[in-house]
Amino acid sequence: MKNYIPQLECDKYYHIYNHAVGSDNLFKIEANYNFFLKKYAKYISPIVDTFAYCLMPNHFHFAVRVKEEKELIKYFSEIKGKDLTGLQNLSGLLSQQFSNLFNSYTKSLNKQQKRQGNLFRRPFKRIHIDSNDYFREIIHYIHFNPVHHGFVKDLREWKHSSFDSFFSEKATLLKRDEVIDWFDDKDNFYAFHKKEIDKQMIIDLELI
Repeated sequence: MKNYIPQLECDKYYHIYNHAVGSDNLFKIEANYNFFLKKYAKYISPIVDTFAYCLMPNHFHFAVRVKEEKELIKYFSEIKGKDLTGLQNLSGLLSQQFSNLFNSYTKSLNKQQKRQGNLFRRPFKRIHIDSNDYFREIIHYIHFNPVHHGFVKDLREWKHSSFDSFFSEKATLLKRDEVIDWFDDKDNFYAFHKKEIDKQMIIDLELI
């Protein structure tokens, strides 16, 4: 399992995460967090539905569902300027889209910070979310990450995650209502987030 990186497939759910190379940070200043989310909206939102995220100084987590095949074929046909009907290599195009995100962000950060070289580890990690229980655990794990790593004592204090969005009426790209439905309602969603992260999940994710 340690070296297994599953392909991204249409209409499936994934926990996607990545880490900076070495001891570097992905986000050097506050503005970098919002800039990365703007890049994400440009490159990744057209190909996935996003359920949760958390940006940490040296890594990030997203819970997503890859969009349906017809939507992806339409999108990639438009950006590539040719007919991709019946395309078999959607998985490769999906992975490339993430690479485009990482490369674009890296170029901008390198210019801003006067640095050189890669910023993100390769390949980026992805885990297939294959059950309702695991989906709920991943959403909780993502939002609880800042507490787990000791940046805050209360997950509500971390500004760079999607947690607060679930208690807001502001427009969002997140599939907010779908997530709440998985927890039945907002009260259960909030109560679920009060517990500690499952220790076995931490072990499993660190092995991948």
